[in-house]
Amino acid sequence: MKKLLNILVATALLTSLSAATKPNILFIFADDQCYKTIAALNNSEIETPHLDSLVARGTTFTHAYNMGGYYGAVCVASRTMLVTGKHLWHAKNSEKDLKDNLDGKLWPQLMAKSGYDTYFTGKWHIKADAAHVFHTARNIRSGMPKQTPAGYGRPRADGSDPWDPSDPKFGGFWAGGKHWSEVVADDATDYLDTARESDKPFFMYIAFNAPHDPRQAPKKYVDKYPAGKIALPPSFLPEYPWKDDIGCSEELRDEKLAPFPRTEHSVQVNRREYYAIISHMDTQIGRILAHLEKTGQSENTYIFFTADHGLSVGHHGLLGKQSLFDHSVRVPFIAVGPGITASAQNASPIYLQDVMPTSLELAGAAHSDQIQFESLLPMLKDNKPGGLKAVYGAYIDFQRSVTADGHKLLLFPKIKKVQLFDMRADPEEMHDISARPGATATMKTLFGKLLELQKQAGDSLDLKPLYPDLR
Repeated sequence: MKKLLNILVATALLTSLSAATKPNILFIFADDQCYKTIAALNNSEIETPHLDSLVARGTTFTHAYNMGGYYGAVCVASRTMLVTGKHLWHAKNSEKDLKDNLDGKLWPQLMAKSGYDTYFTGKWHIKADAAHVFHTARNIRSGMPKQTPAGYGRPRADGSDPWDPSDPKFGGFWAGGKHWSEVVADDATDYLDTARESDKPFFMYIAFNAPHDPRQAPKKYVDKYPAGKIALPPSFLPEYPWKDDIGCSEELRDEKLAPFPRTEHSVQVNRREYYAIISHMDTQIGRILAHLEKTGQSENTYIFFTADHGLSVGHHGLLGKQSLFDHSVRVPFIAVGPGITASAQNASPIYLQDVMPTSLELAGAAHSDQIQFESLLPMLKDNKPGGLKAVYGAYIDFQRSVTADGHKLLLFPKIKKVQLFDMRADPEEMHDISARPGATATMKTLFGKLLELQKQAGDSLDLKPLYPDLR
């Protein structure tokens, strides 16, 4: 009996020591944040000092993508892929299994099995119970703060505006008495105090609803960005000519936020508020990072920052994220931690959901057979080449894309339209070169790659009869 007791004590001690040597994982997740919204990387208009500090401390993947979406709420697909590790359509097919067959196999549960204390706060928006999936979940939020009728179709054509992004009377992010971004930071710093006293490493999933609309921020943040000084996107259009055919008509909720046709002023106002709520979120991220340092946990913590997808906010005459242009599928992606090169940028294409297997590898967790995304550690810590050979994109049955070898093939199946962009010469995707001499060969090669990626992603949309000239 005494021998058995000694064995149990020794086993518990070894388990404790093993857990203590594992790194903490802090995952910070934004909502609707385009890759072109961090000052240190690509935007001198916006103020993001704390995200800039992460850029300086770590490695940024400049070409991080979301595959797209199977609902208008693209965030649901992005987040379901994130927690299951499955590619787009496999993730969709798994939604009904999140509470049954996949219970115990979701990202935070796999981290827990590897000895981690798991914590969540903020936007969840998938078909599983966050309170069940994490050890601790606080302030579990819906897909978005409640928008108000006055928040749509603004500013009006006559220049009037019934809505104020800084007035708490409109609710939204202020519902409950405190801006939701501030609540997320409060929750995160509270947990860091608790984690400091624990013998277990932590996995924190910190999910802001910002900068999703209603794009609200305190007045001092909005005042940083006078509307008249905001630059228009290079691809600004009063109206995208194929919006109705690609699932982005005037009936789509996101597109109702500004009136049709788009005016320069309405886009400037929307971008002003977009920048303001990002800057306000950046301040809250700064609070979390400062508290991580204050509690003495920063040296053994890996930090990952990204977003679920991007947002148009005036690019191509669109407001939402329901397109496969880079402004809507590319996101910021920053990794910071022991052994990761500081002030580095890596242009290798990745999927944002690669953060899931990356963290599992850091945790020494068992790799589940369901996971289709790839760990970034070989690139981050060993400087090995990597990344995607081709990037797949899909939005319901309205759009398909593949990006490879410096080109993007963009298909609109409802009208059998095809576009080709030279992403090196035309990163804003403004000039369709599909009619140029020699373009057909490039499109055929890309189409073949798209068909292969469709199989991997579980995509059942048959493109072959729609595009016989590309086969």
